[in-house]
Amino acid sequence: MPTRHIFTGAERTLGNLLTHHAKARGDSEVFLYEGRRSTYAEFDRRASQVANGLIALGLGKGRRVGYLGKNSDLFYELVFGCARSGTVSVGINWRLAPPEVAYILKDCDAGALFVGPEFYGLVAQTLELMDANITVIAMHGDHTSWPDFTTWRDTQSGTNPGVAVTPDDVAIQMYTSGTTGHPKGVQLTHACFFGLQQHTPNDDMDWNDWNENDVSFVAMPSFHIGGVGYGIWGLYGGARLVIAPDFDPAQALRIIQQEGITKTFMVPAAIRMCVQHPDAAHTDFSKLKYVMYGASPIPLDLLRDALATFQCGFVQLYGMTETTGAATYLPPQDHDVNGNERMRSAGKPYPGVKLKVIDDNNQPVPPRTVGEICIYSPVNMLGYWHLPEATEKTLIDGYVHTGDAGYLDEDGYVYVHDRVKDMIVSGGENVYPAEVESAIFGHPGVSDVAVIGVPDERWGEAVKAVVVRTPGTNASADDIIGWARERIAGYKCPKTVDFIAELPRNPSGKVLKRELRAPYWKGMTRQVN
Repeated sequence: MPTRHIFTGAERTLGNLLTHHAKARGDSEVFLYEGRRSTYAEFDRRASQVANGLIALGLGKGRRVGYLGKNSDLFYELVFGCARSGTVSVGINWRLAPPEVAYILKDCDAGALFVGPEFYGLVAQTLELMDANITVIAMHGDHTSWPDFTTWRDTQSGTNPGVAVTPDDVAIQMYTSGTTGHPKGVQLTHACFFGLQQHTPNDDMDWNDWNENDVSFVAMPSFHIGGVGYGIWGLYGGARLVIAPDFDPAQALRIIQQEGITKTFMVPAAIRMCVQHPDAAHTDFSKLKYVMYGASPIPLDLLRDALATFQCGFVQLYGMTETTGAATYLPPQDHDVNGNERMRSAGKPYPGVKLKVIDDNNQPVPPRTVGEICIYSPVNMLGYWHLPEATEKTLIDGYVHTGDAGYLDEDGYVYVHDRVKDMIVSGGENVYPAEVESAIFGHPGVSDVAVIGVPDERWGEAVKAVVVRTPGTNASADDIIGWARERIAGYKCPKTVDFIAELPRNPSGKVLKRELRAPYWKGMTRQVN
């Protein structure tokens, strides 16, 4: 029988989790990254070296440490090194433009920034926009002036520095896109990564049971909770992690077969890429037990293709960064290739989680009545960094107000109907129209603009700008998209632009986005795709 190395320590911190595994199974492999292998004992020592290095840089407890790079084993050394030193790791979206990166670094007052080789140029441009004193360390040692990570790490002591860290201390700060143009720093404590594990699992949660034979494929971006959170989930149970820098369907299929992957997490767009790749037809999926997916529901046609291809269980997860990822799950038993009502849902609450749906007066509504979905969870965020008013509006009486509109059925399954806020989810990335509109509005050919999400077969939703031209000008779609691309991340830029004479508005002047969206969503059963 495989051995379960479940961490049950009283002081449930990430640093103590690693100490537990180093003692229980130090010689077992923990990471495989592009041919580089390491054991739990090596991981434990290197995390202490990173912790001591951060302390030597003068970064005391609570200071923020940025990471801008793709997935790697070294990223987890940094996360757990921060956790062990009492500092807070901040993963930064590498798709952002220099002004956006600069904003995050200034907002969190990062004392150090660790950067992958693909983004040296991005960081150089970012530093030109800042006057802050920040130490920059190159993850792969080929920069002419920034210190090399492994050299810096290996000059430090491998002894645990013994910093007093509690479960209530912040471990990771993740930035979400802001409805007013600025991202918010979501503070996740050490306890956020353990709270759900303290509750007795339901009978249909075998997929959530990890042991020493599990091999987890980690390919979603580390700056997302679906990346770092999923990685820590596997480490909690003592799994072996095979890490890819980013998602590539051919590489994913090869790794699933060669490394005997048993579990992985993907967004539906990534699942589609795998299913449609020619290598899928002759990939051995016999070791794969479960594919967890999130960020959006899975279309029934894609599910049928995925089940036929992967021949394993599928589990939908629903949550957000503010809930440390998943708060509900749709188990394999509810995934019916013939289609059923529950396939349209986002599942039911984890043990320890409570859901409610409220009206505009903050009062619970009956089953099958649409309102705002709210989540009470032992792993809800501590709050937004330095934004008490935003925290008070989102975290009320222990419930995170998600901004998603939906309803509960009589059995407690939640159905996401629409979005209270205007957020667009494209390929698993959150895009807020206000930020895109702000970037476009300065174009001299734009008199007025509204940004909406429209259905997209590949990405779920695509960003569309609806523009009123300035009289006497003739700006093209390419002109406007190019203008936006200079100011915001590429994935936030509109994929298409439509031109109209006037935006529909209500008497108070608010743009009627539902009216704008209606023609594009005609025939769709839900206003999310």
